[in-house]
Amino acid sequence: MTQTRVAMWSGPRNVSTALMRSFGARPDTLVVDEPLYAYYLATTGLDHPGRAEVLASQPHEWDDVAAALTGPLPDGVRVHYQKHMTHHLLPEVGRDWIGELANAYLIRDPAHVVASYAKVRGAPDLADLGYAQQAEIHRAYGGPVVDAADLLRDPAGVLRRLCEALALPWTEAMLSWPAGRRATDGVWAPHWYASVESSTGFAPYSSSPAEVPARLRPLVTAAMPYYEEMAAHRL
Repeated sequence: MTQTRVAMWSGPRNVSTALMRSFGARPDTLVVDEPLYAYYLATTGLDHPGRAEVLASQPHEWDDVAAALTGPLPDGVRVHYQKHMTHHLLPEVGRDWIGELANAYLIRDPAHVVASYAKVRGAPDLADLGYAQQAEIHRAYGGPVVDAADLLRDPAGVLRRLCEALALPWTEAMLSWPAGRRATDGVWAPHWYASVESSTGFAPYSSSPAEVPARLRPLVTAAMPYYEEMAAHRL
């Protein structure tokens, strides 16, 4: 059996956990949730909700994480789906291991990301949003790009094209899943996953404009060139 390691690089305040649910609904797939999170917290010293639990649940060295993500997979697993947050990819993290993965990217309009982020984490900076890191990985390794808005407008169509781009068989199982928590969810799930835990599929697309606080509009402007660069390649 051919085994594929899919690294889905996303920024925060996206539909990344719902997309992880979608892949987790495949019978051939094992998912891993933000494997660099403990490394990121240990290195930056940031105090995120559930910090102690996160630090206890994962390795603190990025090279240990990379070795696990590129190592042997269990029998019967065709797809190893890795949900990554691009802001966890700090400058000191080596990049060579990324080339061993089938890289893909989940993007979202910065105005909506910043508006959503500001409601839960105050004032982010550009590094917190991961746009520059996402563009860096794409320039180096390529791979399919999915825009969250397109995914919510047409889940079946976008997921079909994503599977084709990753040389994976399409299955309609990716369109729905049982509500509830998963054993594969990160230990931070109680702090962040209430919405996805109640979901059974992708939420309907909303065309409501983003309400960005005036103080954060320069951040949207700074992130936009990276988003537009990635959006030019979207499926």
